[in-house]
Amino acid sequence: MIYLKTKEEIELMRESALMVSRTLAIVAREVKPGVTPSFLDKLAEEFIRDNGGVPAFKGYKGHNGAPDFPATLCMSINEAVVHGIPTIEPLKEGDIISVDCGVKKNGFYGDHAYTFAVGNIKPEVQKLIDVTKECLYLGIEKMISGNRIGDISYAIQQHAEKNGYGVVRELVGHGLGKNLHEEPEVPNYGKRGNGPKITEGMVLAIEPMINMGTKNIKQLKDGWTIITADSKPSAHFEHDVAVVNGKPEILSTYAYIEEALALVK
Repeated sequence: MIYLKTKEEIELMRESALMVSRTLAIVAREVKPGVTPSFLDKLAEEFIRDNGGVPAFKGYKGHNGAPDFPATLCMSINEAVVHGIPTIEPLKEGDIISVDCGVKKNGFYGDHAYTFAVGNIKPEVQKLIDVTKECLYLGIEKMISGNRIGDISYAIQQHAEKNGYGVVRELVGHGLGKNLHEEPEVPNYGKRGNGPKITEGMVLAIEPMINMGTKNIKQLKDGWTIITADSKPSAHFEHDVAVVNGKPEILSTYAYIEEALALVK
């Protein structure tokens, strides 16, 4: 069942989404060679709890015998697509890292992600990041009342594949609200005119996961980390978006992150 939100509920969700945005900005200031993901994870958890939120991913129930997720952030480096567990292994010059964060506040969830460059990265890897981010916004443009979920999916897939990239099939975006994952699923591939109708009050977490090479993935033995089957890099961006007055309204923001990155440079 798809739960449509009132304008008041969307405002509460905006607060949760913006807390995630601010958390990712804290991380953005510290992403550099030599820093450990576990240090960044600790910073994020402290910030969220200090500001009245609860980390949404920490303790999230594992499937098929996997342990519950042990951290505040999913931190996925290079060939890791999503759901990477923060470690004490320092980041290296030329790495890329997708940082996905979830927060619960006022009974509602925020959930979004950004892929960072660690120091200087190869131009072809920067292009992957840029195109994945473009895919996100092209998908968001299609989140209009009367359209279908497949219109979002098609826009993302077309742009990624036009640039020669693989679009992950097994992992998808999703509805968001009082639960971290709600209906409908939002695949990053599909046909225009297919899927549930987009309507006023719908809130989605749209999240392209785009691979430099094959679309195929595999899961590591930790039960969480997903990597590309060919070990080529993957990028991931995610926004929380509501349909307000028939049009998409982004509840999260990259402004805080991009301001932080400019200060670091």
